[in-house]
Amino acid sequence: MVATNKLQKAPPYPVSQALTHFGANLRTARIRRKLTIADVADRIGTGPRAIMDAEKGKPSTGIVVYTSLLWLYDLLQPFEDLADPLKDEEGLSLQSATERTRVRKKGSLDNDF
Repeated sequence: MVATNKLQKAPPYPVSQALTHFGANLRTARIRRKLTIADVADRIGTGPRAIMDAEKGKPSTGIVVYTSLLWLYDLLQPFEDLADPLKDEEGLSLQSATERTRVRKKGSLDNDF
């Protein structure tokens, strides 16, 4: 029997809210483009159930469905900027705190005079 991921059944509340909001945004994008769920499903090569689940913000929906919807609606660029290492202020701060301040050659001393 395959173990289910606990995050799919009960994600943290902020994650659940973000997915619900994201799904609603995808639905709005589809409606503004006057596309039906069946049209969208055919264009990205999946079934209508996957589109409905994505628009509901279900955590079990694969990221490829979400990403394909962004691509179809021409909204993929902001997604590509997510988790950009150059925009990770906390990560950059932690990295600079642990960087070496001096550089030394490794190895033993040389007896060359």
